[in-house]
Amino acid sequence: MKIKDIQNALNSQYSEREEVIEGLMVALIARQHALLIGPPGTGKSALVSDLTKRITGANYFQWLLTRFSTPEELFGPVSLKELEQGVYKRNTTGKLPEAHTSFLDEIFKANSAILNALLTLINERVFYNDGAPAQVPLMSLIGSSNEYPEEGEGLEALFDRFLLRYEVDYIGEDQSFISMLKGSAPSPADMSIDELFELQFFSDTVTIPDEVFDALSKIRRELMDEGIRPSDRRFKQVLSVIRAKAVLAGRDHAELEDLMILKHSLWEKPEQRDKVAKIVRNHAQDAVKTRVEEIKTEAADILKSLEQSNNSTDVAVESTKKLKSLVIELRKLQKDSPNRTEVAQAVALVQKSLTDIASQVLGV
Repeated sequence: MKIKDIQNALNSQYSEREEVIEGLMVALIARQHALLIGPPGTGKSALVSDLTKRITGANYFQWLLTRFSTPEELFGPVSLKELEQGVYKRNTTGKLPEAHTSFLDEIFKANSAILNALLTLINERVFYNDGAPAQVPLMSLIGSSNEYPEEGEGLEALFDRFLLRYEVDYIGEDQSFISMLKGSAPSPADMSIDELFELQFFSDTVTIPDEVFDALSKIRRELMDEGIRPSDRRFKQVLSVIRAKAVLAGRDHAELEDLMILKHSLWEKPEQRDKVAKIVRNHAQDAVKTRVEEIKTEAADILKSLEQSNNSTDVAVESTKKLKSLVIELRKLQKDSPNRTEVAQAVALVQKSLTDIASQVLGV
């Protein structure tokens, strides 16, 4: 599929952005909106711009919002010709109401003069021009911000409009960082907007089996037990994301593993992200994969604690013990499931962490 070629091209060009790229592709197929949160300089705008330019024939609108942005900047200036006739109508040519895809940087800087029109346009795909509702062609709006909106700013409704939310941080791995510095020639992969329309149509026909619905019900119940209550509307909307995830995988039916993307959708506050991810993972992955992911997270936490201790020798010794116990558990998983490549990869990852501690801290 051409959209898979675009995904692979972006993955090779943007290091450590696989999940974000997948989310953006899914958002396009599902006709949903996505939000990218992260510090400046993490490549958010470059990634979105690169992706949207690969959809030939699609109108694209990009803008950086500030506290002083005016409605004219997003929705177009008032037509002087119409105004002479007593009609207050905007000229929307080249502006957001005529875009198929859009990227609004620092979206939470939207002021009240912009917010209401923006909410209606995002949610209902309708723009009121001189009081008359006009349907807009918008498929996906990608918003970005350096930080989450603060409570009391009146931005809760805007935040809720984004079905997929991703945190984008600086590159972590040294090799990925070096790859970013070296850069790579952009791949020519692209697709037409008509081909995207076909994928969107096909997505609507994807079947969702009962086991996926049952898993969704269990996820909802466990989230409620944790005090996390996504709305019924949100659960209904995520069905489009599940279907789009199946399309991206080349299937005409959803599978349990497609639910994994919901870890980017079902949380309401940043501090709920880890709980939501764990609950979703427990229902979307088999036991081996779930435990491997947990071990990788534990290993990362161990290394983070060591770094925070300024590579204390005592902490390094304790970290080594913990990592060795994780290797032992992984070896057992590997013995019980010899064909699972993710187990072997996790063993290599934790072993590398042990080697790094020995060389950097203990001088071995």
